[in-house]
Amino acid sequence: MRQKFIDKTIQQATVIGLTVPDPDLKWNEATGNYDFGEIDWSELKEVINGRGPCNKQRLKHHRAAHEEGAWVREAANAYAQKQNDKKKVA
Repeated sequence: MRQKFIDKTIQQATVIGLTVPDPDLKWNEATGNYDFGEIDWSELKEVINGRGPCNKQRLKHHRAAHEEGAWVREAANAYAQKQNDKKKVA
């Protein structure tokens, strides 16, 4: 799948002026595909473990969204309580 993805997107990236950060990336005439290097998973592991470059920003945004959505949770709980109260009366 990676080979298919690379073969389809490298030319598109080049056309729009992007550079792919793989020093081993090159066209292979014999296979008709791009050759590419190994993936360095260390940055992804850092992000997954909460040490990514945007982690503080992401957490700040998540907390703000949670706080700003408190009224929705409160309204939903009030509605649920109202429905439960109606069931008890009936």
